Amino acid sequence: MMLLPNGIRHLPEYLDRPRQEALVETIRAIVAEAPLFVPAMPGTGKPMSVRMTNCGSLGWVTDKERGYRYQEIHPVTGRPWPAIPDELLALWQDIAGYEKPPEACLVNFYSDDAKMGLHQDRDEKDLGAPVLSISLGNACLFRVGGTTRTDRTLSFKLSSGDIVVLGGAGRLCFHGVDRIYPATSTLLKNGGRINLTLRRVNP
Repeated sequence: MMLLPNGIRHLPEYLDRPRQEALVETIRAIVAEAPLFVPAMPGTGKPMSVRMTNCGSLGWVTDKERGYRYQEIHPVTGRPWPAIPDELLALWQDIAGYEKPPEACLVNFYSDDAKMGLHQDRDEKDLGAPVLSISLGNACLFRVGGTTRTDRTLSFKLSSGDIVVLGGAGRLCFHGVDRIYPATSTLLKNGGRINLTLRRVNP
């Protein structure tokens, strides 16, 4: 049994295949309204290896000039983000253990060669609310550490339908995606991985 840092929960295979397929269709509709874009690192402007979009009253974005932030409109279309779908709100209610609903759902699309360096989710004003993360498509190697970058890390595989919750003492743990395992799922017909993270931004 793997011992995760306090406040971090891994719920393997929480979503069965029909629920995963339904969620993918829901995400397709969101992406049609709020297209995927390539976020850029603050300061350097270096493009990240994931493409992303959001749904909810707020969306997380980043660019060279203004850095990491939440805003009410899509940075490319200038339109408000689509609403968070009911099935995601229901998952939050079932799992998060937090009375207020999420305000943002970040949609990250990882091609099979994408990764995400170790980082903390700390752009939210409400750090009492957990971050709820849903994996769809190809498996990935997920890495999690402590609350400082130099803490020891452990890595484990996340498969399609898995959910991870970062809450409590684990809310500010560093985490990242080391690699994607191609052809480990048939959920997305062109491969890759979708990661959805539900966040509460304001207290």
